[in-house]
Amino acid sequence: MEQVKHILMDVDTGVDDALALIFAVKSNKLHIEGITTVFGNVDVKQATENTLRVLELVQPPYGIPVAMGADAPLFRPRRENVTAIHGANGLAGYELPESRQLPVAEKASDFIVRKVREQAHDITLVFTGRLTNLALALAKDPSIAQKAKLVLMGGAIQVPGNTTPVSEANIHGDPEAAHRVFESGIPIVMVGLDVTSKAKFSQAHYHELMNGFTDEQAELQAFLHHMFTFSFEASERLNEGKYRLMHDPLALAVVENPSLVEMKDYYVYIETKGPVSSGATLVDFRHPQSRTNASVCMQVREEEFLQHYIRTVLS
Repeated sequence: MEQVKHILMDVDTGVDDALALIFAVKSNKLHIEGITTVFGNVDVKQATENTLRVLELVQPPYGIPVAMGADAPLFRPRRENVTAIHGANGLAGYELPESRQLPVAEKASDFIVRKVREQAHDITLVFTGRLTNLALALAKDPSIAQKAKLVLMGGAIQVPGNTTPVSEANIHGDPEAAHRVFESGIPIVMVGLDVTSKAKFSQAHYHELMNGFTDEQAELQAFLHHMFTFSFEASERLNEGKYRLMHDPLALAVVENPSLVEMKDYYVYIETKGPVSSGATLVDFRHPQSRTNASVCMQVREEEFLQHYIRTVLS
């Protein structure tokens, strides 16, 4: 029997984080040890509220503590929320019922340090937003870099960025935090735009998902109907085609099954200067990679991943 992987998620719960959370809770290959929240798609208070409400909707079979984290980058002002992609509340305007669960009193950075110490060498950090909480945790205890692995959604190597011509949103949102994490020595798998821009959840996938729900899953079906319908319309408005890019869910699927992607080992340098280049994930292709700090996902088995996502959510 395949071993269950213990993960700690860090999210800025907008639409794609919600899709990832549902997948992670439903997966029989993942056990969520806790969730930390960060600013990004929305402010950290809204991200925390959204996370708790999504958990209430999907009803995990075990308790998942949620710890609130940073509400601004390490050294920069926070940018405005991306309402065109995530709606005013981060969940495309959908109003989920209030959660009965409250966040824990512990700060996200302290929570990360404690969990990694407690489960040293048996926990994977899965970050689908800014890396601010992890940078703060590493500042408190640099040794956690040797006790955990990191799978992150972020960056772009051989494709354009989605915030500037060269920068992806999560890295661009706090480049100094990303720089600290990439230089920390923690083993990194980078699930960036090179693969997530190929993970296109289409209307055909949507209909397959909707037709698979049972009557007992009506609330989850209604929520996902709204998420995907909103996403298709937003994507069309941006002239990107009628599909939802599955950025964050792919990062979770890679934790489950790394063979879904092809990776190459690179030394990824995080650029922190300049109005356009800030947040760029740079690789020096002029020379062989004599030392590396990240396994970068470069190709994805798109249809296999999307079918697995559908099966998992319907389980």
